[in-house]
Amino acid sequence: MAKNDEQKNNLAFVDGQNMYMSTTSADKPWRIDLARFRVYLRRKYGVEKAYYFLGFVQEKYQDLYDEIQSSGFILKFKEHNPAMLGVKKGNVDTDIVFYIMKMLYRKESFDNVVLVSGDGDYKLLVEFLIEERRFEKILFPNQMKASSLYKSIELKYRADLGAEQVRRKIKKEKGSLGS
Repeated sequence: MAKNDEQKNNLAFVDGQNMYMSTTSADKPWRIDLARFRVYLRRKYGVEKAYYFLGFVQEKYQDLYDEIQSSGFILKFKEHNPAMLGVKKGNVDTDIVFYIMKMLYRKESFDNVVLVSGDGDYKLLVEFLIEERRFEKILFPNQMKASSLYKSIELKYRADLGAEQVRRKIKKEKGSLGS
């Protein structure tokens, strides 16, 4: 956890589709307030830069893209063949893995990685980052929907954004913009 007396330079990588689908399809559906979530990432985990990955660009979602960026996230889109748009789901897993590995290879300056997803496709990455002492935490948008592959990862590396004490801090309130 980030303490006031120690400055961390952690990076967050958000699987946007996984986060959205996991929270809105929960037993008690809810939405994350992206601005509050960005503050939470900075204060709780020392996240200086937060990357938000989405499947592809569609003009009808411009308000969402604007909200993501104005909340302090760096927006990253997956490149798709234009013929496949609308047929294909976002599937940003390999993009996130590649982006992190490229940063490590280039020895870019950061401390640890915070990953926001419950998708089991990241398990090998998480294990590698733990082994390399470059991993802070995986944040499950909905622990009930998170892959069972993560059960072998130590508890200190996992957290549930849907837990009541966390949800209260980052939940989009009724009547706020975009709710």
